Amino acid sequence: MKLIVDSGSTKADWIAIDDNGKVLFTTQTLGLNPEILDGPEIVSRLNDRFDILQNKKNASHLFFYGAGCGTDRMKEYLKQVFQEYFSNAIVDVQEDTYAAVYATTPKGQEAIVSILGTGSNCSYFDGKVLHQKVQSLGYIVMDDCSGNVFGKELIRKYYFNKMPKELAVELEKEYDVDPDFIKNKLYKEPNPNAYLATYAKFLIKHKDTEFCRKIIFKGMKSFVKNYIKQFDNCKEVPVHFVGSIAFYLKDELQETFDKYELQLGNVLRRPIDGLIAYHVANQ
Repeated sequence: MKLIVDSGSTKADWIAIDDNGKVLFTTQTLGLNPEILDGPEIVSRLNDRFDILQNKKNASHLFFYGAGCGTDRMKEYLKQVFQEYFSNAIVDVQEDTYAAVYATTPKGQEAIVSILGTGSNCSYFDGKVLHQKVQSLGYIVMDDCSGNVFGKELIRKYYFNKMPKELAVELEKEYDVDPDFIKNKLYKEPNPNAYLATYAKFLIKHKDTEFCRKIIFKGMKSFVKNYIKQFDNCKEVPVHFVGSIAFYLKDELQETFDKYELQLGNVLRRPIDGLIAYHVANQ
C-alpha cells in the first residue's frame, strides 16, 4: 500500500493506493507543517485518523509533499518522524511545490508553478528540475497574496477603522474579533497562519466590493512582482497554480495576468488527484 499526501498548513489530503493505482481509502488530517509543529503534535494528528492509525504498518511507501519542507533540515526532521510512525515504509518527503508541478505540468514541459493557499510559493520547472530564486521565510515576512496575508490585512483594516462600516458589521457576525480571542489564536495556539487564512473566505465572499478588490489586486501585484517576475522567461512559459486562493480568485488572477502580459496556465484547488496519476505512471 502506498500513501500519497499533499499537505498545506491548514489541512493534509491523504490517499492510499495499491500497485495498480486503485484507491484503497482517502482521508484528511490537519496540516503537517514541520516549521510550526513539533513531533508529538504531528503524531497526534496522524493518530486522530483511524484509517491512518489502522494501516500505519501496512504502508510500503509514503510520498509526502508538504508546506514547510523547503529545506533539507525540515525534510529530514519530518522524514524521521514518519519513519518511526510508518515503520515498514520507504519515506520520501518533498516540498509542496513538487506536488503542484506533478499535478499541473505535462511531463517534460517548462512552466512556472505557484502555490496560493494558506501560504504562497513560486518556482520554475525546466522540465526536469525545480528551481527557486527566493527562499521562503514563512508567513510572518513573506507569503505574498496568500490566505494568511489577506487575513492579516483584513484584521488590521478592521482594528484601524479602515474597513467600510457595512463590511465591519458583516465581519463581526462571521468572526470572533475580540482582541483576547485573536491574540490567543495567534500566540498561544498552533497554526496561527491557518487561523489568519480563515479570513480569506470573507475576502472572497465580498470580492466584488471596492474595498476587497483593492486588497486582492494589491496582493496579486505583489506576488507577480516579487515572485513570478524573478524569472527572466516568465512571459514565455505558462504559470500554473494550485491552492484555494488561486482557485477561487481565478478571474482576478486572469485580470492581473492580462495586465502584465503573462500566460495563466492550469489552476487547481488541490493537486492530489494529479499526484495519483503521476505515481501510477512512474512507480
